[in-house]
Amino acid sequence: MIEGQEDKIKIAEKMILDIYDYKKDGNPLRADDIKNAIRRFGAADNAPLKDIFDNYIPVPSKTKYIAPKTETQWRYIEAIKTHNIVIGIGPAGTGKTYLAMAMAVNAYMKKQVSRIILARPAVEAGEKLGFLPGDIYEKVNPYLRPMYDALFDMMDADKATILIDKGILEIAPLAFMRGRTLKDAFVILDEAQNTTAEQMKMYLTRLGIDSKTVITGDITQIDLPPDKASGLVEIERILKDIEGIKTVYFSEKDVVRHKLVQEIIKAYEKHEKR
Repeated sequence: MIEGQEDKIKIAEKMILDIYDYKKDGNPLRADDIKNAIRRFGAADNAPLKDIFDNYIPVPSKTKYIAPKTETQWRYIEAIKTHNIVIGIGPAGTGKTYLAMAMAVNAYMKKQVSRIILARPAVEAGEKLGFLPGDIYEKVNPYLRPMYDALFDMMDADKATILIDKGILEIAPLAFMRGRTLKDAFVILDEAQNTTAEQMKMYLTRLGIDSKTVITGDITQIDLPPDKASGLVEIERILKDIEGIKTVYFSEKDVVRHKLVQEIIKAYEKHEKR
């Protein structure tokens, strides 16, 4: 029995029948999948459920696949599928790097690329690499740690370690890209707001045949010295009219956090008002 407004009843009926059809084909569904479908159904002009789940990203981990949760994340995945250079701009927690990494792992699984390269500028507020202990790898490792964490969500740690040891999967500071040509690779540049204009030009000209890159960053969180222009801010303007390059903008609405974190934020907002 479905009760409610007539237009809503029709949407609910179509969704329930689509779920039955999808399950009949032997596809697994979790509670979160249904929640995502409900969220997406209204925004997708009642597209078939199969079309919605086709944008799920299969990965070799216990989760089986990564699902986009907001309208912008859906558009972002579509952009990565159809463009060789995608720029994702928006606040932290919107899934820019996480989804790009899932797409990279999936592309490697499908043999669309022969390697994955994850790069990041080693720039953080108030810290200088020279003052950190250890050799160059030990110095930059803390800056690359978030990329390792995301990777181990997508792939079994042992398998990821083997790929890293073989050089198939490389996590490196941006400075290590100089002088290289990156062929047949899926390359992700994270925290791109902290690249200088010169570094960004160097990075973009590394891209070789059969390669794809996703560049992510938050232009409100730039840690460069005041006299240095952000490469991400610059390419936002310079590359906007080039066909084959797509920029996707995320907002606070796309921040995906644990339910308890959302409740904590609400509680703080109420407290501050009082």
